[in-house]
Amino acid sequence: MRLAGRVALVTGAGSGMGRASAIRFAEEGATVVATDLDEASVRETADQITAAGGAARWAVLDVTSRENIDRVVAEVERDHGILHVLFNHVGAPGAAGLDITDEEWQFAIDVNLKGGFFLTGAALPLLRKASGSASVIFTASTAGLVGSPISPLYSLTKGGVVNFVRGLALNLAADGIRVNGICPGPIDTPMLPKFFSRAAEGVPAELMQQYMSVIPLGRAGTVTEIANAALFLACDESSFITGVPLPVDGGYLAR
Repeated sequence: MRLAGRVALVTGAGSGMGRASAIRFAEEGATVVATDLDEASVRETADQITAAGGAARWAVLDVTSRENIDRVVAEVERDHGILHVLFNHVGAPGAAGLDITDEEWQFAIDVNLKGGFFLTGAALPLLRKASGSASVIFTASTAGLVGSPISPLYSLTKGGVVNFVRGLALNLAADGIRVNGICPGPIDTPMLPKFFSRAAEGVPAELMQQYMSVIPLGRAGTVTEIANAALFLACDESSFITGVPLPVDGGYLAR
């Protein structure tokens, strides 16, 4: 029960890595505020947690809307008065290549950068109340540490997340608030084939096979493996770790 008595807010908790992390936090004793743009999916996440005996509530959250962000943070303050873990997980692969519209550019910036930036700022007073035990986690990507040949825009935004993690860790260290990132490699979720299909021209399976061939462990990761990394960064076992973009990538970046 490494998160017993703590409150954790997870964005993008309606499916995949976000859902797995919300469930994992609850298994370790956290009261989870699961948020997502999709009401039905995030409600299902909260229902799974409570059916297993955990504590959770859900909220619809569009991270591109500051009004939405302020509303959800106000609800956390009203219901709990404190926040120990903020997992800025939600993200989008964005458009491939350079021939993109203004709308595609802005969507990637808003989801991958704006949301986590403003949500963290809004939640900061509640995180400070955790008296040195608060943890902020961002989902970046290996594409934020090395280039993505499919989507330079994705690398741009996730590289921004990586350096935001570093800068924010320095900024909040005096408050005892740790800030870290998770940089997933290929993870077995519905988003994985979509990522490749944007530039695949009908052959995403071939591109995926080429990519997997350079993963030293020889497979995609699982959502549980990401959730376990998030749990480690959320709890006191990582109490002297801050400003770190942690690859969870099967050895991809070790090549």
